[in-house]
Amino acid sequence: MIGAAVTGAGLSIGMPAPGVKAQAAAALSNPFPTYIRLTPDNKVTVLAAHMDMGQGIYNGIATLVAEELGADWSLVTVEGAWGDIKAYGNVTWGGAMQGTGGSSGIASSWVRYRQAGAVARTLLVSAAAKAWGVPAAEIKVENGQLSHASGKKAPLGAFADAAAKEALPASVELKSPDRWTLIGNAAHRRYDSAIKAKGQQDYTIDVQLPGQLVGMILHPPLFGATLKSVDATAAKAVPGVTDVVTITRGVVVLAKDTWSAMKGREALVVTWDESKAEKRGSAQIMADYRALAAKPGTLVEERGSAATGLAGAVKTLEATYEFPYLAHAALEPLNAVVRKDGEVLEVWGGHQMPDLYQGLAAKIAGTTPDKVRLHVMKTGGGFGRRAVIDGDIIAEAVETAKAINFRAPVKLQWTRENDMAGGRYRPLMLHQVKVGLDAKGAITGWQHHIVGQSILIGTPLEAFAVKNGVDATSVEGVAQSPYALPNFRVEVTNTQSPVPVLWWRSVGHTHTAYAMETMIDEIARTAGQDPVALRRQLLKDHPRPLAVLNALAEKAGWDKPLPAGRFRGIALHESFGTMVGMVAEITLQKQGFKVENVVAVVDCGVAVNPDQIAAQIEGGVGFGLGAILREELPLEAGRVAVLNFDGYLPLRIDEMPKVEVHIMPSTAAPTGIGEPGVPVIGPAVANAVAAATGKRVRVLPMEKGLAV
Repeated sequence: MIGAAVTGAGLSIGMPAPGVKAQAAAALSNPFPTYIRLTPDNKVTVLAAHMDMGQGIYNGIATLVAEELGADWSLVTVEGAWGDIKAYGNVTWGGAMQGTGGSSGIASSWVRYRQAGAVARTLLVSAAAKAWGVPAAEIKVENGQLSHASGKKAPLGAFADAAAKEALPASVELKSPDRWTLIGNAAHRRYDSAIKAKGQQDYTIDVQLPGQLVGMILHPPLFGATLKSVDATAAKAVPGVTDVVTITRGVVVLAKDTWSAMKGREALVVTWDESKAEKRGSAQIMADYRALAAKPGTLVEERGSAATGLAGAVKTLEATYEFPYLAHAALEPLNAVVRKDGEVLEVWGGHQMPDLYQGLAAKIAGTTPDKVRLHVMKTGGGFGRRAVIDGDIIAEAVETAKAINFRAPVKLQWTRENDMAGGRYRPLMLHQVKVGLDAKGAITGWQHHIVGQSILIGTPLEAFAVKNGVDATSVEGVAQSPYALPNFRVEVTNTQSPVPVLWWRSVGHTHTAYAMETMIDEIARTAGQDPVALRRQLLKDHPRPLAVLNALAEKAGWDKPLPAGRFRGIALHESFGTMVGMVAEITLQKQGFKVENVVAVVDCGVAVNPDQIAAQIEGGVGFGLGAILREELPLEAGRVAVLNFDGYLPLRIDEMPKVEVHIMPSTAAPTGIGEPGVPVIGPAVANAVAAATGKRVRVLPMEKGLAV
């Protein structure tokens, strides 16, 4: 683990090293009310250490608790927890910081939340045994009821108060898998599906407080530009506008309603200092990257001698892969609500890193963290966007409220255009790969150079999370490849730009998986080998990915002929401790192609919620497929060229393929599932395109790459 103090926040935070897995839970503690709130009406509220952005982590954590507690699932609900790092710190991050990310929610919760349910059950049984005068060992707990063979029976809630006063047991025994009724149950459904289907789920965008003002912010049009002057006369003349304030990151117009705030923002007359701004377009930046790729980079990994291996090759394959900036494009644009009530500062938002935001809010407001109360809201998508070290929208909202002396609650709401042009993108990246083959088609050497902007360099985490000039998030998925690649060398060149970049769903794996898996496929085709057979050979010493590969080949019918006009490609990749393989089938159209079917096999350890795992893989296919087909956030002379979904084109519903998900049986502790489905679909489709057309797509999105 790498610990760091975020500048000015006074908080200890942790960042995970690649492959870090959950630790064992700490000593037993009373789960009431830290993890579980049980009321006399038998309702169970689980307090989740991880926030829900649609990935279903609330449901997963609730499943762990309900399984051990024996709760009535129909009476279970979940709230976002905060304010207790000891209880809620992310275990896979070392426990020093609460946060949701890296597909670590279930891995971090696996032991402690089952343990919380088991302790709660033990305390309830103890209280009932005393009240009924029977041995605790004779009391059963199931479906929210305590019962005894004598006929005594009561709901869990009847002993809620008494249980909270019971002495903690010295130890508890967690249920064995053969006793599970919820964990691993494919028929088990999410507790919140009906709420969402009925439109009853509240998000930050729905928060309405008495006297609330709505703020709209105007950011600089170029990254790195700063405010020079502002004339707010016309803006203040717009009916409904109450204030125009300047904050660190721009100018905010406050009004009694959203429309007035938007019209007021349009009326602003602003001059920007663009002397230090990024003025290159994406094409120029990529051209600069190509020039850098021709020069030596920083060594990341070397096994053997790539130079020697390439020099002795009979045939050499060379490929340059280009990946564009990508926006997170969550359905709910960024927002936050701030209200000060006496000495208490309340902040509503998508608090992906609560203790960090609590400290930052306190610093901006000139108070102490203990006086900041957070409301952890469910969020209409995140994909990494709400985990920002400088607080981003949270900081903007608190600074705006402070600018009007907290006289009214403030909702700062970004528009879609704010969201698209607001930065924090998946970095624009380039991979240059050179592979040597001998006369039999065997690999003799592999040289891999990655060029792009580091997510962590230039942040408060650089000194702790960047080792020898290498940001692991830039090279993950290449440097630790499980393939047996002789004479293997990886280099990275870290570029600089004012364009703010950030982790994007599956982070570096979004580009590394594509480069690795399409190159492996190209090697196989060039050598006249079957792509599955080559992978089997290269993975013979790695049983876990090999097992996924073999299961995938069987489930997808790899050895069976396809119907006329259909073509398929395969890809396999591990991210966040989870191995995913996919076979994609396509048909060629008059223009382009259509992905018809995807077969996926996933090994994520114990499958806590199989239906949810399938949903995440399906969602990952849709998310990743949209990204590789058309998504691109281009810069033109430094300005973001597309600002809404008329230009930024996620996957449309009629383009979604049929997805068939198979989960490998496992007794290993759970690993991540929110992100690992994303990296694999791209190379699987690209390999299918190559099988159909003979063309290798190395420039993304594919709509552009196929035209090159």
